[in-house]
Amino acid sequence: MNINEAALVLIDMQKEDNFNLVNLKTVIKNSKRLVTEVRNKKIPIIYTRQINRSDGVGLSKGELLNDDGSPFYYCSGTDKIEIIDEIKPLESDIIVDKHRWSAFYETNLDLLLKSLGVKHLIIGGLVTDGCLMTTVFDAYFRDYNIHLIKDICTTTSEGGHMASLMIMANWIYTMKVYDTTNLIKLINREPCQVWEANEPDSLQFTPELMREVYKKII
Repeated sequence: MNINEAALVLIDMQKEDNFNLVNLKTVIKNSKRLVTEVRNKKIPIIYTRQINRSDGVGLSKGELLNDDGSPFYYCSGTDKIEIIDEIKPLESDIIVDKHRWSAFYETNLDLLLKSLGVKHLIIGGLVTDGCLMTTVFDAYFRDYNIHLIKDICTTTSEGGHMASLMIMANWIYTMKVYDTTNLIKLINREPCQVWEANEPDSLQFTPELMREVYKKII
């Protein structure tokens, strides 16, 4: 990876707390480490925020609502839409607000990345089986090289996290998977461990074998 053609994209690392996400403290800790290292290397950082209008205009169909009709998740005008304090953006960082799961859907993310000369996306965030996965697929469809950091991702269940990572690993041919420590080694030009598929659908898994197959992704 040429770090001069890279950007860190953090998906929806927001204060929304209605999900009961697995191992969130660890994800935040790892994200903080990564953000610090990326900033030191002058790699651009892009944060996305999911925002649902408090009056319900433009909500996805079936979106969960409060009794007053406001969105249950990511309600505008509340602290829940803000980035987690431990990794909050600097003025030099970029924030992309979105209204659907994929950060590419009707946003300027692709335009921003192209204007920065980005070809490699270092990516992680919330939630693995929703906004992260849809964004990663859309990035692949736009010919970006994907460098996914598996320990700065999480969702509401271990099974959902594992299954979505293995699906992406099976079918996104340009994707490489790291943990935080090894991605930091990579950008510091040190030897690192990375997982990448040698053929499509290489991670054959059943419900009984999910944990064992998942362990293959470093």
